Amino acid sequence: MIDISTKECYKTVKSDGEALIVEKKSKFIATVKPVTSDEEAQGFLAEMRSKYSDATHNVYAYVIDENNIFRYSDDGEPSGTAGMPVLDTIRKEGLVDVAVVVTRYFGGTLLGTGGLVHAYGAACREGLLASGIITRILCDIVSVKVDYTSVGKMQYMIAEGGYILEDTVYDNEVTFKVCLKKEQVDKFIADVTELTCGRAIIKKEEKKYIDV
Repeated sequence: MIDISTKECYKTVKSDGEALIVEKKSKFIATVKPVTSDEEAQGFLAEMRSKYSDATHNVYAYVIDENNIFRYSDDGEPSGTAGMPVLDTIRKEGLVDVAVVVTRYFGGTLLGTGGLVHAYGAACREGLLASGIITRILCDIVSVKVDYTSVGKMQYMIAEGGYILEDTVYDNEVTFKVCLKKEQVDKFIADVTELTCGRAIIKKEEKKYIDV
C-alpha cells in the first residue's frame, strides 16, 4: 500500500490495457496491468509468459511505488535494447504501480539496436495509452450532518462547488459525505458553517484517493 501520510498524489494507469505495433513484420504486443506489489507484478509476468509461451521474447519492466521497486528484463534481446526502453517509457510518464510486458513475435528481419529500442519503447507507450494514464489525488472524506431544513442548501452548495458527493444518509437528520481535495477542506468547512449558522456537525473521516 502507498503511505497516504506522505504521498499527496501520484500517476499510474487506470486499468489493464493492450496494444499491438508491427515493425518489419515483427509483432510487438504490449500488455499493461496496474500492480501494487512485487508479488503481484511477478504473478502478472508468469501469466504473460504462459499466455505467450510460443513468443520469441517476453520483455518486461515494472515500477512499484512502495520501497521504490523497479525491475526489468531484456529476455534474450541484446542488452539495453528491450527492458530498459520499456522502463524508460514508464519513467518518462512519471508512472508508478504499473507493470508492462512487451511480447515479440520475430518477423524474420533484424531490427538492429536502434530499431529494437524504438519498437519496444513505442509498444510500451501505446500500451500505457490504452490503459489510460491518470493522476490519483489523496482526498479527505468530510461528513456533514444537518437537519432537513438545510438539505436543499447543502445540495446546491455541493453541486455549485463541484465537490464530489460520496454518499447521502437519510435518518433523523441527513448526513452528506463529501470527498475534498486538501486545498478545498478549510473553505468547505467554513462555507458549511456559515450556511448552517454553525448548526452542522462536521467531521473529517477517512482519506481516499480519487482519479483525475
